[in-house]
Amino acid sequence: MKLKKIHHIAVICSDYTASKVFYTEILGLKIISEVYREERKSFKLDLSLNGDYQIELFSFPASPPRPSFPEACGLRHLAFEIDDINSAVAELKIKGIPVEAVRTDEYTGKKFFFFSDPDGLPIELYES
Repeated sequence: MKLKKIHHIAVICSDYTASKVFYTEILGLKIISEVYREERKSFKLDLSLNGDYQIELFSFPASPPRPSFPEACGLRHLAFEIDDINSAVAELKIKGIPVEAVRTDEYTGKKFFFFSDPDGLPIELYES
């Protein structure tokens, strides 16, 4: 088997409208397509980052909550690379998004920080 790249990341949200706003207006991901699947009572929103990576945002009625604190088993967080950590922190604060303190990776010396999506999924921004 030879993996080429990550095709997509799927996220199930509890409040579709709030998550759509967060991922498109706060993070700036672009909408590829949006469909409502009547048989599943579910929205599916395909989003892109610079035309490459795809995040699928789903809504399902009565999805069970999942632990999302950083040390829970399973997906730990989504991480995005950015150029300017200080600008990103300032932008998120202006938009009313709480952010954790900026830290420095002890191995690479790069700066990073965490914040959460509307369902508490940790998101990391890592300075390139």
